[in-house]
Amino acid sequence: MNPVTSSLLSIVVPLYNEEENVVLLTDKIHESLAGYQYEIIYIDDFSRDGTRKVIKNLNDERVHLLELKKNYGQSLALAAGLDYARGDYIITMDGDLQNDPSDIPQMLEYAVSGEYDVVTGIRQKRKDSPIKKIPSKIANFLVRRVTKLDIKDNGCALKVFTKDIAKDLNLYGEMHRFINLLAYLEGAQIKQVPVKHHARHAGESKYGLERVFKVVADMMLLLFIRKYFQRPIHLFGIFGFLLILLGVVINMYLLFVKFYWGEDIGNRPLLIFGLMFILAGIQLFTIGIVMELLIRTYYESQNKRPYRIKKVTIGGKAA
Repeated sequence: MNPVTSSLLSIVVPLYNEEENVVLLTDKIHESLAGYQYEIIYIDDFSRDGTRKVIKNLNDERVHLLELKKNYGQSLALAAGLDYARGDYIITMDGDLQNDPSDIPQMLEYAVSGEYDVVTGIRQKRKDSPIKKIPSKIANFLVRRVTKLDIKDNGCALKVFTKDIAKDLNLYGEMHRFINLLAYLEGAQIKQVPVKHHARHAGESKYGLERVFKVVADMMLLLFIRKYFQRPIHLFGIFGFLLILLGVVINMYLLFVKFYWGEDIGNRPLLIFGLMFILAGIQLFTIGIVMELLIRTYYESQNKRPYRIKKVTIGGKAA
């Protein structure tokens, strides 16, 4: 029996004001996955149009609708769908028909091989306007340069996850942009494959140039989580020590000027800077210690471990 067709698939699609697209999207998924066992999970992120009504009128047993109580944003809508999904393989995609469900079968072949935990699409001949392409290029460049993760298209929503990786993704804020990076930090092996891309069928795009600033802010947060989450004292302590050292050097110089040359230093701005550096350094060092204690409490009180074991082998055999 083909392990792909015998496995349950969960297609997770966050929606916001997509009433004109959802029927055609459902039809295309059914057409592309004929012969597969699957469920379609639509997460309505508090749409203002008739998206929910259109989905309910489908009367399709394979379609599951999750209605959120308010507009949480794409990341939390996606997180709700991932938590709900029951499939052995979980597929994510956008609801605007720019992703093509016909690409899913070829992506599943890589996922089911056991070599990869995530199969992510690279959009070919993108049909987007420059207002979407520019932030996407900036985000991809930042991820490659800062994290050394060579993903050509982090913005492609069409992805296939193994169940264990998908369930371990902690999405919040607007982290859906860095879902490949989050999976990579969980130890996932990632495969990139070319996929088709279409112009939006109907409705309006939800993205603008402000996305650039959000990308930079989220990247800074991810860098902190990646490098310093378990040892925040290494970040705050080092900066705090350097500021204290700089403040001490400045004040030693001013003391030398005071007692050797007899100059008045009480009104010199440099004295204020020296004191500010020392106080700021003490504050940063204190923040580092407090965060270190919080991290220890987080792990110890919940019996959590800052690692995950993928496989155990004893005597050459899997335990």
